[in-house]
Amino acid sequence: MASASNSPRTLRKAVLPVAGFGTRVLPATKAIPKEMLPVFDRPAIQYVVDEALAAGIEHIVFVTGRNKGAIEDYFDRSYELEVTLQAKQKTEQLAEIAESVRAAGSMSFVRQQAALGLGHAVWCARDIIGNEPFAVMLPDMLMMAKPSCLAQMVDAYNKVGGNIIAVEPTDTPERYGVITPESRDGRLIKMKGMVEKPKREDAPSNLFISGRYILQPEIFELLESQGPGAGNEIQLTDSMVRLMAQQTFHALEYEGTTYDCGDKVGYMQATAAYALANAEHGDNVEKMLRDLLAKRGK
Repeated sequence: MASASNSPRTLRKAVLPVAGFGTRVLPATKAIPKEMLPVFDRPAIQYVVDEALAAGIEHIVFVTGRNKGAIEDYFDRSYELEVTLQAKQKTEQLAEIAESVRAAGSMSFVRQQAALGLGHAVWCARDIIGNEPFAVMLPDMLMMAKPSCLAQMVDAYNKVGGNIIAVEPTDTPERYGVITPESRDGRLIKMKGMVEKPKREDAPSNLFISGRYILQPEIFELLESQGPGAGNEIQLTDSMVRLMAQQTFHALEYEGTTYDCGDKVGYMQATAAYALANAEHGDNVEKMLRDLLAKRGK
C-alpha cells in the first residue's frame, strides 16, 4: 500500500454518514431523521454542510438508510413552496430556502442497507470517493468555529499531508476515544496511536476524537477486510490504527466548540448556542433564557 504523498492532493469530497437511528434522542427521531431536527432556525445537517462548503468541499456524499428521504428532499428544489412564496412576495424566505439547494451533481446519496458501523458506512462511499483524499464529518457533532473546524483541518492538511483528525480536550477521557501523542507543534500533534475509552489513569492524553477526519483513500482497502470490533460493528478507528502503521496521522486541536446533537442535553446546548449567536435574534433569545431561568429559580 502506498504512503500518502508529501505534496497533498486537493481535498474535494466529504462523506456524511446519516444512516443512524438517533436512539439517544427518541422519541423525537421516531418519524424525523435526527439530522433534520432543527437547531434554532435550520436543520442540524445544514450546519455540517455549511462547514464543508466553507472548507472548499465540492462534492458531498450522504450515506443514508431507510426513512432518511427528508434529507434528500431538503437539499432539493421545492417548486410548490417556491411558487407560493413568490406569489406572496416573500422574497426573504425565498432566498433562505434557495441557500439549501446545491448545484446539480454536487451531492450524492448512497444507501447503507444495514447498521454495520461507522467504518462500513464510510466504505459504502468508496466508489464515489475513488482514489482521492476525503473528509468524514459526523453530523451529530456540530462544531461552532471561525474559520470552520474543517477549514482549520484543511489548512493543517495542506502543510503536512497524510491523515488529520480533529481533537479537543476533555475532563472525562474514559468516555471517548483519545489519541496517543508523539510530538506537538502548536495545535498540531503527530500521533502514534489511539485508545478507545481508556481508564482515566491509563489515558495517554486528554484529547478526544471529536467527529471530523481527513483520510487517504487507502483506508477503503482496510475497511474492506476489517472484521467487527466494538459493539460487533465495523469500526472506522480500527482501520485507522492499521493505516497508521503505513501513513502519517496528525491530530489538530481545533479552535472552537463542539456540541453533540445526538444527546438530548447536547442538542439543547447547540440550539441555545446557535440562537444566541444569531445576529438578528440573539439579544431576544438571551433575554428569554434569562427570564426562564429567573422563573425556574422561584
